[in-house]
Amino acid sequence: MSNLPDEAFRDTIGTIDEGGKRKFIFPKKPSGKFYDYRKMVSYILLAILIINPFIKVNGNQFMMFNIIERRFNIFGFPFWPQDFYLFVISMLIGVVFVLLFTVVFGRIFCGWICPQTIFLELVFRRIEYWIDGDRGSQSRLARMEWNAEKIRKRLTKWAIFFLISFGIANVFLAYLVGSDSLLLMVEQGPIQQGSNFIALLIFTGVFYFVFVWFREQVCIIACPYGRLQGVLLDNKSINVAYDFVRGEKEEGRAKFNKKEDRALTGKGDCIDCLQCVHVCPMGIDIRNGTQLECTNCTACIDECDHIMESVGLPKGLIRYASEDEIVKKEPFRFTARMKGYSAVLFILMGIFIGMLFLRTDVQAVILRLPGQLYQHKGDKISNVYTYKIVNKTMKDYNDIHFELIDQKGEINNVGQEHFKVAKEAISQGTLFIEIDEVLLESDKTNVKIGVYNGKELLETTTTNFLGPRSFN
Repeated sequence: MSNLPDEAFRDTIGTIDEGGKRKFIFPKKPSGKFYDYRKMVSYILLAILIINPFIKVNGNQFMMFNIIERRFNIFGFPFWPQDFYLFVISMLIGVVFVLLFTVVFGRIFCGWICPQTIFLELVFRRIEYWIDGDRGSQSRLARMEWNAEKIRKRLTKWAIFFLISFGIANVFLAYLVGSDSLLLMVEQGPIQQGSNFIALLIFTGVFYFVFVWFREQVCIIACPYGRLQGVLLDNKSINVAYDFVRGEKEEGRAKFNKKEDRALTGKGDCIDCLQCVHVCPMGIDIRNGTQLECTNCTACIDECDHIMESVGLPKGLIRYASEDEIVKKEPFRFTARMKGYSAVLFILMGIFIGMLFLRTDVQAVILRLPGQLYQHKGDKISNVYTYKIVNKTMKDYNDIHFELIDQKGEINNVGQEHFKVAKEAISQGTLFIEIDEVLLESDKTNVKIGVYNGKELLETTTTNFLGPRSFN
């Protein structure tokens, strides 16, 4: 090939100029089949994102990540600090799934599913196109002196962006503190809910900064996943790729001339129109190959297909393909590395599902009081214990009591024998277990205790019972 790309592009990024200053990108408004699909997927995901924290399942918020109180709801299942192991496994499953997805399909998650991309490209940029116009109009407006038109457009856009950022911050806060707390904050006002209101303003400021100024820099600089993809991708990963074999051929790229037959001249199918560059929201040239900045948004595919169709050349010069497919014409294969990730993913999912079935709505922990030995009470031996009962459900249990299951004896609770554990609450206290000495076969006996609500067995737990050493 005579027109290979200059490798100098790998030393810079499209959003920084030669002086090291921020260079704003004004991408052309995309259109086409993939963009229509992206809009449909994005708006469905946006609806799910906004509705999720306001959906209740069995009284539990559908999705909640209350880091402050260490309470998490995932698909309506409440996870308490005692369930942290389940939360860790679920996060591991998510990480392995993303790794597998990246190895197979490249960075398609970034372009189609990531909330940052969806909000920026399908919400904020669309408003920007509506107010400022397309690529050329935006560029001219940026260079324009501050006159009445520019002030009007900037203030209108910034006001709308602030309102949207404020709405996103409210939804984000609903995930963190719960939708009930958010609605209570709205009802009581910012004065009574000062701390939550300050958090809301901080989140609004962060989102406003990201979507007004920082934008694509999040994907390039801040997002660790963008860096991780360079380790995960290989020649068999499917990416948005430029078919340089077909695009360059023997004579390389050349402007389109309708009077010549490009197949006879040896010129590549790429007519060097730069439309794939102008439409890219990351400011890169996809013809240089797979790059860190590329989010697989498919805008270049739509634009190139439109140009190819216009000049009578086959579509697919830029398409979803692996490098081996382009160079060696090899079809996609599920490699050993992909099989390894899949095996780990299924194992983790199996463990997680099994632990979910073993998980109880009420968790009880009964521990012998440290430093305390047994006591003689006539023919009986007595041990003192502390207990903690966690009610993970959204209903009250009004008749909680303890019973020995596999051992004859008595349990005496300090306070009321039958007590209440409110919904999403913890009850703690002290109890005594008394067992006849003749029934103890050793100095340490495992006893099984049932936690009942009335006649309903909620949970079973075991603990050690100390007695005198047997010399039989």
